[in-house]
Amino acid sequence: MAKASERRQRVMKRSIHLGHCVCDPSQPCPCDLFKEKNLCLCAGERLESPTGPVALTQLVEKPGCASKIDQAFLKQTLKGLPTLEDPRVLVGMPAGDDAGVYEMGDGMALVQTVDVFTPSVDDPYLFGQVAAANSLSDVYAMGGRPITALSIIGFPVRKVPDHVLSEILRGGIDKMKEAGVPVIGGHSINDDQIKAGFSVTGFVETDKVAKNANAQVGDVLILTKALGTGIVAFAGQIDRATPASLDAAAQSMCALNKDAADLMIRHQARACTDVTGFSLMGHLSEMALRSGVDVEVVWDDLPWLPGVLQFVADGILPGAIERNKESCAERVKQGQGVSEVM
Repeated sequence: MAKASERRQRVMKRSIHLGHCVCDPSQPCPCDLFKEKNLCLCAGERLESPTGPVALTQLVEKPGCASKIDQAFLKQTLKGLPTLEDPRVLVGMPAGDDAGVYEMGDGMALVQTVDVFTPSVDDPYLFGQVAAANSLSDVYAMGGRPITALSIIGFPVRKVPDHVLSEILRGGIDKMKEAGVPVIGGHSINDDQIKAGFSVTGFVETDKVAKNANAQVGDVLILTKALGTGIVAFAGQIDRATPASLDAAAQSMCALNKDAADLMIRHQARACTDVTGFSLMGHLSEMALRSGVDVEVVWDDLPWLPGVLQFVADGILPGAIERNKESCAERVKQGQGVSEVM
């Protein structure tokens, strides 16, 4: 205790002399956390674990894929950036696909992706599982087999107890273990908001790469999961979701696309993409554009998570809805009887 007290005095003395917290120069010393909780993180002190559960979605502005940069802005930003021409790059950044593919020789190619987002569920362990399943889906969507993963996490050490970080990582590792993918390392950042994900590496046979640009006339569109996780996550964030909707969305987000990917390869699907933050219309319109085909979607045939259509009717819609709608508006034609929002 004496050493801890001496360390606090030493660190705070230096901070007060400088007029800035030595750990966060944007803060004065004493900082608000010290005033409120008598806690100095610069001295190695930590928040005590709360007695109740920590609701992760209440700690972020935008849950899950809603935290991603919108498609139109991203395309504009990436336009004109230099690329290294390499004939071994089978799928690169200009393709706008789910993962990059690099030819290794002997008919095999490397599949690489990275996917990070904020919590879309409240439970830390469950969030880790969702982050892992989401990252793996990019490799599965390319027809690949994931082999290794690196963990990436941003964590606000000033705001959230340490055990939350451990639970997020444990959930992610357990889900990767379920997929047969070892987590061989990672990277962590002291961040303002919680975010987690993985960089995943896999292999694919060069003649079996499933791109988002190979759809052909007469193909049938198959969805491996129900739609509406973003709407449910937002409804949960504002305390308007039902337990049944939250549970169904969580189970869906945690489910691996491994079996679906195996079926896709077995039945020689020509095109595939991972439907996430840009919405079904955003991802599908991109596939149609790159494939040079038109796609007809029958509204009544779309699968929805429990409660989603009622949330829509009640106006419970996240801001990402408008951004996604604007991004693909020129490529999507709305049929009669289809909700303008959807």
